[in-house]
Amino acid sequence: MKEPRKDAPEIPESIPTTVTLEEFLENDVPGYEYIDGKLVLKSPPERHLPIPTTMTPEEFLENDVPGYEYAKGELIPMSPATRRHGKISAKVIWHLSSHVYENVLGELYTAETIFQVGDRMMKPDVAFVSIDHLDVDEDKTFPIPPDLAIEVISPSDVHSRVTQKALDYLEAGTRLVWVLDSVSKTVTIYRSESDIEILTQTSMLTGEDVVPGFACPVEQLFE
Repeated sequence: MKEPRKDAPEIPESIPTTVTLEEFLENDVPGYEYIDGKLVLKSPPERHLPIPTTMTPEEFLENDVPGYEYAKGELIPMSPATRRHGKISAKVIWHLSSHVYENVLGELYTAETIFQVGDRMMKPDVAFVSIDHLDVDEDKTFPIPPDLAIEVISPSDVHSRVTQKALDYLEAGTRLVWVLDSVSKTVTIYRSESDIEILTQTSMLTGEDVVPGFACPVEQLFE
């Protein structure tokens, strides 16, 4: 029998190892997920650190690893998408989509889409590519960065990594980056390394010259 992992959090005696979904929701156990009627131990925090790999960018594209991005010889784990994270991402797409498509400005893409961002392979939560940059093979990943990259961060995200990620987008040619913070309910706009602005819920978010004509109150993205 496999020995229990030493760093595993203890399961309260009142919680059986086989529970119903309702029981799990009522008695959430830190460090565990609910899968097929069982409590399944989550990966320890160190698993969220970059993992060195001999994989090349080309090999990463050929053998996409779900839940990871690629940067400088490392696999970078993406934070699990919580309900709040998915909700905010969906609202961003909902607000952007009608304006983008009605005005034939380009196309929007979700987090499954890989973009080559310099020497990184990244999967923004939401991405906009202008119509001028859509002349690429639709059956392959984007060999270019998006015009607008949108990231939704959660409490588990390391802010220094998010900032570096935004700067990497800009360095590679992305014209605008929005970082939505699900806790503070703010949007940080990155235009360049020295031009960074934080919008609060009372502010109006605009597409500037990247998504011309788009405007949306910040508070509507977090409702």
